[in-house]
Amino acid sequence: MTETAAHPGDAHRPRERVRPQVSLWLPPAAWDALPAALLLLNVLTTRAPHELPAAAALTAALALPLLWRRRAPRAVFAAGAAAALLQWLADVQLPADIALLIALYTVAAHSGRRAALLAATVVQTGVVLACLRWTTPGAFPTPFVAATAAVLAATALGLNARTTRAYLAAVQERAARLEREQEQQARLAVTEERTRIAREMHDIVTHNLSVMVALTDAAVCTQHSAPERTAAAMLQVGETGRQALTDMRRTLGVLRTDEPDAERHPLPGIAQLDALADQMRAAGLPTRLHVHGAHAHLPATAQLTVYRLVQEALTNTLRHTPAGTRAEVRIHCSARDVTVDVTDTGPRRARPAPTAPGHDIPGHGAPGHGIPGMRERSAAYGGTLRAGPLPARGWEVHTRLHLDNAAGAARA
Repeated sequence: MTETAAHPGDAHRPRERVRPQVSLWLPPAAWDALPAALLLLNVLTTRAPHELPAAAALTAALALPLLWRRRAPRAVFAAGAAAALLQWLADVQLPADIALLIALYTVAAHSGRRAALLAATVVQTGVVLACLRWTTPGAFPTPFVAATAAVLAATALGLNARTTRAYLAAVQERAARLEREQEQQARLAVTEERTRIAREMHDIVTHNLSVMVALTDAAVCTQHSAPERTAAAMLQVGETGRQALTDMRRTLGVLRTDEPDAERHPLPGIAQLDALADQMRAAGLPTRLHVHGAHAHLPATAQLTVYRLVQEALTNTLRHTPAGTRAEVRIHCSARDVTVDVTDTGPRRARPAPTAPGHDIPGHGAPGHGIPGMRERSAAYGGTLRAGPLPARGWEVHTRLHLDNAAGAARA
């Protein structure tokens, strides 16, 4: 089959015949059988008929064990050394002695250094005996040096192959361990992100729905006596719903690849607490806000934590206190920490002390995530949340966020 010309101008060029590529890859068993086959072929083609039986038998004893050298390197070497000793006793010189060097290389490559040195000593002893018997007088140094160099080379190559194989195995094991660690870190990151989103969604939904319920109840009560207040309340309900949708879209936007840049939906912070207080007043909870110290230098994540803590505390007050309750928020900002205090004047008996973990307001029977979520946010900045009734009346939520805590920036 010939190649066709790609262009008309190539019509006069000689066509090249496509030759199939031949792979030189052979299985390990074939490579182990190759030396034995070559050594036996050499004996069969070079020895005289009267020398052939002994030479062929000794060559087979030296070469055939190489077929199992990878599975039992020490046994194969011992068999080869015994065959070499018989060869020396029978006074038969054979090129098959190279099989002993191959066995020595295998021992060095697959066994420890002690076994390699012992095998090299055995082969070197055989070199001395062979040179003493088969070299002519005065010619001992040259074959001895050449054979000794071959022994050293086989040992060194085997030890180097063993070291290289151990190094590659260590690299592969390290790569596999690193891959497992990366997968674990990715799973942990996904879990942390899911927890963060769930906490954000809880705060957004709980707060805004509580405000909308309070506004709706107020609108129903005033629909006949004060229609203008009913209209204002319903307008506030709509505004609150739109704000909730915006917050939810910003929070869930990280899950969408086509979501616009987060800067189009900035995170709420301390500057937005005034709007939050206005929203709570409109819902029927008179709220006073006091912010002491500059807060422009605070990280966005820290400001978001402060905002969510205040939002959750006010939402709990709105949900669990009767009409006429007042709330007060005090924020103290410094270069190293931020203190958050939220108190109200609700009846002390209205909300029992939080003795059962996992409940927003113990005694209501249904497990919630409000106070536990507030504790998690505070703990991310090394703080401890205190939530409970005041000595006389009312409820207090207090925490201090440490801005130099490294975990806060990563987990808030």
